[in-house]
Amino acid sequence: MTNKSKWLGFIFVVPFLVSFLVFWLIPLLYGIWISLHDFRLSVGNNGFIGLKNYVDILTPDTIYNRTFMTSLKNTLMFIVLSVPPLILISLGLALLIEHLPKKLKTFFRTVFFLSYSISVTAVSAIYLWLFGANGGYINNILMKAGLISSPINWTGDQPYAWLVIVIATIWWTIGFNMLLFVNALDEVDGTLYEAADLDGASAWNKFRFITLPEIRNISIFVMITTVIASFNLYGQSLLITRGGPEQSTSSLIMGINTTVFGNNQLGVGSAMALLMGVIMMLITGIQYWISYKSDKDDLAKPSRKERKRLKRAVNAGPTNVNQHPAATIDKKERKIT
Repeated sequence: MTNKSKWLGFIFVVPFLVSFLVFWLIPLLYGIWISLHDFRLSVGNNGFIGLKNYVDILTPDTIYNRTFMTSLKNTLMFIVLSVPPLILISLGLALLIEHLPKKLKTFFRTVFFLSYSISVTAVSAIYLWLFGANGGYINNILMKAGLISSPINWTGDQPYAWLVIVIATIWWTIGFNMLLFVNALDEVDGTLYEAADLDGASAWNKFRFITLPEIRNISIFVMITTVIASFNLYGQSLLITRGGPEQSTSSLIMGINTTVFGNNQLGVGSAMALLMGVIMMLITGIQYWISYKSDKDDLAKPSRKERKRLKRAVNAGPTNVNQHPAATIDKKERKIT
């Protein structure tokens, strides 16, 4: 490689390095520095206090501990409620779209992705109108159908508040996951399905033994990014339920926002944000480790059926393991005769 090529490559890398430093590394280091100081929005830095902000957050029954633990519990509840449908429904939509003709496939892929381009403010306005307690569209439909006798306070009572937030989030963001799955399904080798058809495999067996293994990596990626995105819950719960009822839908970011702008504690808020980042990294690391271990075990250990087939092949002597062993076939033929 010539010096000119090296300099040309370095020039292409410079924008990434500048963005990495300006938008990630410097804010991270500055946030760590603030979290170690008694930093307030109104008066600025009151001096270095070490790990006191972290101790206050993690000490039970303090105001910052209650704020952090309550919002963390609510965020984890949202992740449990929203991540499975965001993955399963998007995969189902991708499978439906994959079997459509090419022109319809493009149309429906665009339709389902369209909601992802809408702002959270517009999404919240739509769902406030749909699930309004007084004159809301859903309440009117249910009352006319005779399913309820009085309006439901969808955004003011539990578990309805979580239900509205989860439905709004699924409708809003499912297009992104669906698009990733559609692209992954496009990459599956069609000859595998043709071979399965010749063997008479059912649709479920083709999905289980061909589709799922082929899209395994993108499924893990979707799961990890969906969990990370769910940690960032803010707009929906702020605009639809305002964190209620009784702070039961207040997310971690809402708790950090309240600590910084409501309690004037920028140092404590920075410490909360860093703890949130550590929790996200731990959960993501566990997900990655489980998927890596599962993948490694699958490669290391053949299935029971495969082990039986290999054992029969070995007992039959030198033969092609991809074919039925000659001794086994002879035994079956002897039984028939």
